[in-house]
Amino acid sequence: MDLRRFRVLHEAGVSINAIARETGHDWRTVKKYLSAEGAVVPKAPPRKGTQPRKIAKLAPVVDAWLRGDIELKAAVIHERLVDQYGFDGHYQRVKMYVAEVRPRIRAELGLDDDKLFGLHRRFEVVPGGQAQVDWGDEGGILAHVGIAKVYSFHMVLPYARDPFCCFTISQDLATFFDCHRRAFEHFGGASATVVYDRTKTVVKRHVGPGKAVPLRPEAVAFASSYGFDIDVLAAYRPQGKGRVERQVDIVRDHVLAGRPFGSVTQMDTAFQGWVPIRRRQVHRTHGEVIGERAAKDRAALIPLPEHPYRVVERHLRRAGKDCLVSFEGSLYSVPARHIRPGQQVEVRVAQGEIAIHHLDEATGGDSLLARYQRADVRGSWVVDEAHWDGLADGHTRSVTTADEPDHLGRPDAVEVQPGSLDVLLARTAVARIPVSRRPLADYDLAAGLPMPGVN
Repeated sequence: MDLRRFRVLHEAGVSINAIARETGHDWRTVKKYLSAEGAVVPKAPPRKGTQPRKIAKLAPVVDAWLRGDIELKAAVIHERLVDQYGFDGHYQRVKMYVAEVRPRIRAELGLDDDKLFGLHRRFEVVPGGQAQVDWGDEGGILAHVGIAKVYSFHMVLPYARDPFCCFTISQDLATFFDCHRRAFEHFGGASATVVYDRTKTVVKRHVGPGKAVPLRPEAVAFASSYGFDIDVLAAYRPQGKGRVERQVDIVRDHVLAGRPFGSVTQMDTAFQGWVPIRRRQVHRTHGEVIGERAAKDRAALIPLPEHPYRVVERHLRRAGKDCLVSFEGSLYSVPARHIRPGQQVEVRVAQGEIAIHHLDEATGGDSLLARYQRADVRGSWVVDEAHWDGLADGHTRSVTTADEPDHLGRPDAVEVQPGSLDVLLARTAVARIPVSRRPLADYDLAAGLPMPGVN
């Protein structure tokens, strides 16, 4: 449609009916565009559905995959289409198609009955009411010093978003609850409730939805000692501890990123140096200075017990013939005079410490065999040389260049001059065997040779 021609003819004095006849349009159309102010471009007809889509041929395949797993991601579907069917279309085409058909397939499968799917309740807590706990995996940040993996323990007071973090090389039971002790000392008390996901250091075993979660006795004893309640989240519900989930990323960005470290202690020091900076900031959610709000949080915490509760993890191991006990890939020595090869011993693990105990099978008691600092590097040997007292150490061993044993006898020692042939001959036992001396004629006679001067 040439709208500019409408305007030129109209300005030349041509009537609307004449313009309509000239251009082949209805007079109402001509009048509409001539009466509009400025240039008016008619809307083009929609192109949706007019062009064939590359995904159309593979739509039944995608629909079948979604019926098998309604949560299958579009990126995974695109990857499989390329690999299995040679699909050469763009990922965005697959993404748009999946977004279009997923609701329909969800309805076909009867999964749309829950209208609240994907939603969650937002909550706030009172001062001192809750703490949230989570682990972070920092990978090989200390691999250059022989420490294969480092983990970060995080605890956050959600009311103020006041953080605590420490770094460890293990996630075992003793380390987990020792990190709690350090966090409570950092905050100056314990919260009324501590929220966990279903970590094996708290939960004895997993159960189905709606059932009570069985707790480990060590976790219950620790919580009772500090006076807090354990709150275990439902499976796949990270929104219940979103404050600490976010804190893991914040610490990585503000404490670890771009800094070299040589030990776990240096990493802990870096976090402690960042805490005052964090507490001076205004949090964008509650709109208050974190440090000022944290003061209210700490005032409501449960006071710490007089003596900290320490969780000890126990493991059974066997002592080897070399008086070494293996634990976490490292070897620790025990006294040779108090064990026998293959004897079972108990390894008691507390944070930073290994204690090896001898089990008295007769009385049911035990006795301490050795105590060490826990090895930081896997494959270490932690040995007390005194534990091997009384064992053969090879100090009586000797070597010789003689070819014959001593019982053959040796001639009397003779003095030899350095550099003479006798020095070389003296190095072998054969050269020292005494022999008889005979005239050379005796050897000629034995060989049947003619005697000199005899015809």
